[in-house]
Amino acid sequence: MSGISIYEFDVLIPTTSAASPSEELHTIPAVVYEWLERQCLLASNDNRPAWLRLTQRRGHRAVQVTSFVGVIRAPDGYQLEVLPKVGKEIGAGALKARQLLIEMLCCLQTFRHLRMDPAKLAAARMPLLDIFIGEFLSAVGHVVKRGLRSHYTTEQGNLFALRGKLVMASHLRQNLYRADRFFTEHDEFSIDRPENRLLHTALQCALKLTTSQAHQQLARELQFVFAEVPISIQPNLDFQRVRLDRGMGYYEEALAWSKLILDQQSPVTGHGGNTAPSLLFPMESVFEAFVAKHLAMQLTRPLHLKSQARSHHLVRHREQNWFCLKPDLLIKNAQTALLVLDTKWKLLDGQKANGAKKYGLAQSDFYQLQAYGQSYLNGVGDVVLIYPRTEAFEQPLPVFEFPRTKGLRLWVLPFCLTSRQLLIPGNVLFKTMFKDACEHLNSSIGNDQHQPTCP
Repeated sequence: MSGISIYEFDVLIPTTSAASPSEELHTIPAVVYEWLERQCLLASNDNRPAWLRLTQRRGHRAVQVTSFVGVIRAPDGYQLEVLPKVGKEIGAGALKARQLLIEMLCCLQTFRHLRMDPAKLAAARMPLLDIFIGEFLSAVGHVVKRGLRSHYTTEQGNLFALRGKLVMASHLRQNLYRADRFFTEHDEFSIDRPENRLLHTALQCALKLTTSQAHQQLARELQFVFAEVPISIQPNLDFQRVRLDRGMGYYEEALAWSKLILDQQSPVTGHGGNTAPSLLFPMESVFEAFVAKHLAMQLTRPLHLKSQARSHHLVRHREQNWFCLKPDLLIKNAQTALLVLDTKWKLLDGQKANGAKKYGLAQSDFYQLQAYGQSYLNGVGDVVLIYPRTEAFEQPLPVFEFPRTKGLRLWVLPFCLTSRQLLIPGNVLFKTMFKDACEHLNSSIGNDQHQPTCP
């Protein structure tokens, strides 16, 4: 199986196109391009997330990936690995961009079991999908070492010997003239249980997907252990039947990876014409989870961070609350809201303040933060927009003030992805809340537009 690595918002054209490839323009096999075009149309018809969109370059048809990252796998096995665009901006290259993405994915609940250490990750020069499959195989290997769990299941059958208890009604109905048979009900100790069926099914799927010979060999070896375990016919139903009994905690990690591989909402391989993308994640959500995890570590007690607050609405109509206001992050002291923060996965340019550019900021985001500030802070305090730090956006922007809301201010701050720190201004409120971060960054007391640097 072949494939290429690209970045967010890169453009794809078929090899038959007359357009010339460039840094942001990549050629792919014509059959794969046609499949991607069909996915664009299907996604628009089904109102699914727009992970692809139709466009054109130099007068020729093209397909552009959006802010979804991960792996796209065509029916013929061709793989498109989509990496975060910030990897291109900081000149990190595909290897470091992939490493950054995996570190960010670890903050998602779905990937809480991803525990690759940096040294191992740097040495793993393989596509994302193979890295995920490697983690899954490692988890299954751990289950095999601990031993596959069996359980008792109730079986009924017309046997030649009496086993268990005799089911009289069925026995008389089937064996009235067969004295050599007994219709019995008995308990069978078997490894045929939902957990083992799901692992065996995911192993078969991983064997088809991986491009690594080492992974293929390991998957075949593990399959021998599951030889007496049937394949799951209905994985979704088997996941509902999963029961991690006492002493079965070692199954949890392998089952989590199995669900990711076999999840019908985001299948790794498509079924029919209505194929969904495989292992794709919206970078907005990934960035939000990454910031939330590490920002909480910067806070000083008794402050705490709350994600996706839902305690206020924009309007009230006929005694009903409409349009829930859900800021990404909220810093609170007990029940008192101190700071409202929203993450935006967008690259800013701190030098382009004049004209229509306005650093690359969106007016709609300012409207959104003003509504948050009015509802959660009663119009008095600070609201924050958080963007990824790049070479073009290394320092906090000067504070923004709302003319008609004198007590409300808006800050635009960079979050350093390498140091995992929010770069904060010299404002007294920020210094108080992020005392440890200020000391870490060697921040000195200055004016409100103090300019810290990323370590």
